[in-house]
Amino acid sequence: MYPPKLQEIVDLFDFLPDEEKRENLIAYADGAAACALKPGESFDLEDTRKDEECTDTVGVFLKVDPATRAMHFRVNLGPQVQTLTRAMTAILCKGLDGASPEEVMEVPQDFVPKIVGGQLVRLRSQTVYYILTRMKSACKVWLNRERAAQAAG
Repeated sequence: MYPPKLQEIVDLFDFLPDEEKRENLIAYADGAAACALKPGESFDLEDTRKDEECTDTVGVFLKVDPATRAMHFRVNLGPQVQTLTRAMTAILCKGLDGASPEEVMEVPQDFVPKIVGGQLVRLRSQTVYYILTRMKSACKVWLNRERAAQAAG
């Protein structure tokens, strides 16, 4: 089970032929800049670093609505980040927007081949999962902080 917005995206891609999947992935990649940090925004958690799994530095920013626990992500990508990673960034920012921490942590990776297509997953196996892994890591840190705050107070 995916968060509702991610489910909509998976449903869209799931039945597209590979050529149309690639065209839609390029369109999502072109929209990745909209997922970047905006001037003046503040976040509960910020994690910017360069990992072996990605060609450039990636910043993941997480904001959580204290009343609803709805999560909102921003992701900054370096200029050398490849098209597929930019596409997955845009898909995940849109698909996980408003999801609870538990929903984000439980997102299975099996949606990736439905969106990307089996051939691209085989060619780029590490890259396609990188952004989801980073978002889950930020979510886990936030959940640990929430548990610590509840235990202390």
